Amino acid sequence: MKNIVLIGMPGCGKSTVGVVLAKILGYRFLDSDLVIQEQEDRLLSDIIEQEGIEGFNEIENRINASINVRKTVIATGGSVVYGKDAMAHFKNTGIIVYIKLPYDDIKHRLGDLAKRGVAIKEGQTLRDLYNERLPLYEKYADIVAEERGMTISQTAMYIKERILEYGGKSK
Repeated sequence: MKNIVLIGMPGCGKSTVGVVLAKILGYRFLDSDLVIQEQEDRLLSDIIEQEGIEGFNEIENRINASINVRKTVIATGGSVVYGKDAMAHFKNTGIIVYIKLPYDDIKHRLGDLAKRGVAIKEGQTLRDLYNERLPLYEKYADIVAEERGMTISQTAMYIKERILEYGGKSK
């Protein structure tokens, strides 16, 4: 089976749902933000502070495009959709699942954006970021999982069912 690549806004539950989904599918789990931190030997927030948003996006794109795994649920950073190379790689090696959550729920879940390592431009609001990314998530998604009102386990089971319908047994 192909990899399962989870995309969506920070705080939508990609990592939390991803771990449960990996257990349900018998897959490995990989958090691409942790891969970036490990390869760069610094926190996401430090990379953003030192390299700026564009520099961070270039690093994120390069590292995500080089992830070479099989039978893995990959939780990506919210800004992965800015990286054309990374998204082309993920499209080729996996099924992309957009975990969709309304803006108000995202706002409620997120704390300090800077400490969390959210790639947000100076002067940009969370609402601006949400509105900017939404069309990109929808563009790349093979499957959309509306998470609102579901538990983590329900979301994972929903994704599993959609993957099987989508034809996840190929490759």
